[in-house]
Amino acid sequence: MSGERVLIVDDELSLREFLSILLERDGYVVRAAPSGERALDAFDGFAPDLVISDLNMPGIDGIELLRQVKARAMKAGRDVPFILVTAYGSVANAVAATKEGAFDYVAKPFNNDELRLIVRRALAMRQLEADNARLRAELGERFQLGQFVGTSPKMQAVYALVRRVMGTRINCLVCGESGTGKELLARAIHYGSERAQGPFIAVNCGAIPENLIESELFGYVKGAFTGANHNKVGMFKAAAGGTLFLDEIGEMPASAQVKVLRAIQERKVLPVGGNVEEAVDVRIVAATNRDLQVEVAQGRFREDLYYRLNVVQIDMPPLRERPEDIPALAQHFTKKFAEELGKPIRAASPECLRLLQNYPYPGNVRELQNVIERAVAFELGTVLTPSSLPERLHGSFPPMSEERGELDLPPGGVDLEARIATIERRYLEKALEVTAGNRTQAAKLLGITFRSLRYRLVKFGMDAGDLSEG
Repeated sequence: MSGERVLIVDDELSLREFLSILLERDGYVVRAAPSGERALDAFDGFAPDLVISDLNMPGIDGIELLRQVKARAMKAGRDVPFILVTAYGSVANAVAATKEGAFDYVAKPFNNDELRLIVRRALAMRQLEADNARLRAELGERFQLGQFVGTSPKMQAVYALVRRVMGTRINCLVCGESGTGKELLARAIHYGSERAQGPFIAVNCGAIPENLIESELFGYVKGAFTGANHNKVGMFKAAAGGTLFLDEIGEMPASAQVKVLRAIQERKVLPVGGNVEEAVDVRIVAATNRDLQVEVAQGRFREDLYYRLNVVQIDMPPLRERPEDIPALAQHFTKKFAEELGKPIRAASPECLRLLQNYPYPGNVRELQNVIERAVAFELGTVLTPSSLPERLHGSFPPMSEERGELDLPPGGVDLEARIATIERRYLEKALEVTAGNRTQAAKLLGITFRSLRYRLVKFGMDAGDLSEG
């Protein structure tokens, strides 16, 4: 049935034979040993997935065998569950053995089905723990710096700084525009540190309502407020032994900032409704797309919290400042999505790469990833071509190059309408960004009427909803 290997250890021949027959019928590969010493001799060669041993044996008894099996398994990087078989009068000793790592125990005379169930549970737990270890290893590999794509000088500077902080427990502040890979970098810091085996908990500070952020971060006790029917563990406590990633920290309301500051300073949290502080061991990596120094100067962010978070600042460069990395990123995403979508595409044509490199990517690497995913889905051939790219990339050019007098007129000509449309759209997007979406103010910045602005937003499909002036 399973083929998993079980080592049975008992000084009674009849019990060894009975257990061997019982488990072999269930498909297990069984080996039996008459003593703890013989079991250890067989352990390395047989490499059991499970050990079932009598508790009371001459020489090496079950407790000592448990200790030595666990030590050997740990040295080999394996997990071997251990089940003890004991006489009724020694149950207390067997219970104590579970504190030393035994999975479970059965008392003689035992029920056959009960024993078989415990065996299945022990092996299932072993498999689950092995799967978890494999997933942790895969996550560690996935988020190592080697998984970052880009060899530009700006990215090399980021890599060098991250490698210096990985092995420490100091707090870091990752700054950069949306889509530059701030969370990916935070995960790389975590999985490259001694905390890699601990949890990585990500919290989007801007996505939690102000009246809930304290209970989300610090938890609450039963009865703290209406609906608090049970204790809740907060994010700080959930990240104990690992890393807490506070994304969009600049969006955190002022009421929560002072409590986060205290939690970082004291390394203690007080659940909502509680009266006893709980110690937490957690590393903080925060991220923001705002200029926190400006936020501090304008009184929107606590200066003391800023300095607690910003022990080391890591600036993620926008993609437009490292266009030399775009071909490698495009190749990476092309291979990724081709495999996911079952497409025979492995590269982009030179003209396609030229268009990809000339576009300014306001959405940064995340936008490039979405562009490549769409292109792979649309492409009918074996190489990505310009026809599979979104319309906004056609006729694109390096930001503001025309305004600097650096006109690029290739032999094949240009699509002037597309270029003009690209410039117009960028100005619209920037004006709305600067005015936080206020269309009246955006129109003033652009020197056009509100009606003209509204017409252009509709033309570019940028605003299908409310087009009122506010």
